[in-house]
Amino acid sequence: MDEKENSTWMLLLRYCKRYIPLVAIAILSAIGGAILTLLGPKVISKMTNLMSEGLMTGIDMDAINSYGYQLVFFYGTGTILTLNQGLIMANVTQRVSKRLRTDLSIKINKLPMWYYNQTTTGDILSRVTNDVDTVAQGLNQSVGNLISAVSLFVGSFVMMLTTNVILTIVAVITTGLGFIIMGFITGKSQKYFFAQQEYLGKINGHIEEDFSGHTIVKAYNAEEQMSHIFNNLNGHLRDSAFKAQFLSGLMMPIMTFIGNFGYVAVCIVGAMLALSGNISFGVIVAFIMYIRFFTQPLGQIAQAVQSLQSTGAASKRVFGFLDAEEMPDESHKTFKFEHIDGEVEFRHVKFGYEGSDKTIIKDFSAHIKSGQKIAIVGPTGAGKTTLINLLMRYNEINSGEILIDHVPTHSMSKATLRDQFCMVLQDTWLFEGTIKENLVYNKKDVPQEVIEEACRAVGLEHFIKTLPEGYDTILNDKLNLSAGQKQQLTIARAMIKDAPMLILDEATSSVDTRTELVIQKAMDQLMIGRTSFVIAHRLSTIKNADVIFVLKDGDILESGTHDELMAKQGFYAELYNSQFDKTA
Repeated sequence: MDEKENSTWMLLLRYCKRYIPLVAIAILSAIGGAILTLLGPKVISKMTNLMSEGLMTGIDMDAINSYGYQLVFFYGTGTILTLNQGLIMANVTQRVSKRLRTDLSIKINKLPMWYYNQTTTGDILSRVTNDVDTVAQGLNQSVGNLISAVSLFVGSFVMMLTTNVILTIVAVITTGLGFIIMGFITGKSQKYFFAQQEYLGKINGHIEEDFSGHTIVKAYNAEEQMSHIFNNLNGHLRDSAFKAQFLSGLMMPIMTFIGNFGYVAVCIVGAMLALSGNISFGVIVAFIMYIRFFTQPLGQIAQAVQSLQSTGAASKRVFGFLDAEEMPDESHKTFKFEHIDGEVEFRHVKFGYEGSDKTIIKDFSAHIKSGQKIAIVGPTGAGKTTLINLLMRYNEINSGEILIDHVPTHSMSKATLRDQFCMVLQDTWLFEGTIKENLVYNKKDVPQEVIEEACRAVGLEHFIKTLPEGYDTILNDKLNLSAGQKQQLTIARAMIKDAPMLILDEATSSVDTRTELVIQKAMDQLMIGRTSFVIAHRLSTIKNADVIFVLKDGDILESGTHDELMAKQGFYAELYNSQFDKTA
């Protein structure tokens, strides 16, 4: 086991540390159950000797009944203790898995945006669901089985040793081979268990991508291509799962063979000792039961080891996610805006994505006055959305500074910064809940009149009133909203938030021309008194902007009003005229 695997198990043990008292009770229950179970053969041996002697002189039924009551007590109490152990371990493992899922959920909000650019959504979901479930099942099955198996194994060895040394040596020699085989198989199968969990995560990522873009897949007749990718991943999963399960599946048949071989050896040697008068017939009966208790745990240990291998592979992925680099702690940043004017300044901002040598924003400087409407235009890849992401601190700048009302954004917490903006993106996001819950997202005590006024402003009020439940209608797959209606809802959500500054990233791209005019009027009203940043591809929608920044390759190529830029007959004029040429 390498150092990385050791650290994984140490992390998992740390999660279980608080439940040590419960685990200790489970261990004591398992040991107690094992002791009571192992006392049974002693009683059966006495009963056998008593009955064999009684064949000649008469059977003492009172003694037989007494032994029978002892057996009922031993096995009944042992069963209760075993059930108690299983109940405790199930409780512990579910608590551990709940804590793991909680920590994963918290971790998701602490990771920087670049992490999600490098990891598929499906793989993250697989870690939160499949891998945590695998850890829980592994702990529940393997730990419980290991406790019982080890207790039975050690206990039966002690009982055999106190019963007859010669037969004990025979049993140990015959079962020692089982340990050697089990160790060999365990070493071979570990890598396949890890590959199994890894490819399971990759398949989840592929399926998530496939179904989220199912319309595009159909439109391009790419079903065969996507199916080929899936089949390739599925084949790797099948191969790794088959090898892991096959190797681990060999353990039980081998352990069964070793156990049966032990029976034969004990019977032969025991018969020889009985014929020579060294042991009684009852000892052979007891020893046959003990050899079963001695070899049976080997099979349980083999299953537990198999389960622990899956647990180790899943734990490695879970803790790999939990150990990922987080965003810096900002609890010490207590700055709050008492009043905000909305003045924004970019000072020599430079930015490149994590793990890339390419600089996206090279040397961006700009000063935006309070209440101005700023339009950001440029060709695809110019850095328009990246600039907004830097302003909102979704990504951190490499050098330079961004200030709001002369306060550097890095000196305030992200939560404080983002509270100053309402934002509408080109990609709409709605969750399963009522229309009202989506509109007032994370905002409390919003009057109904404010909600209705926002929906009226974006032209959505009539549609909502036609729904059976109105604002209480649940948004799910049964309610078929158009892309434009979804975008109207997100614009209304931004209006309800009523933050001092506004960001619109191609906010009207999915609505028709008539609805766009209604929304544009509402947005113009919303922008009054607010510093607004508008990313637009349709340049006709930002003609009334106070300042237009024309970006190209991460730098401001031109800036000014629409009329000033058109008069220059530069890059902006070329972009503007090309749109209408295409339209014509």
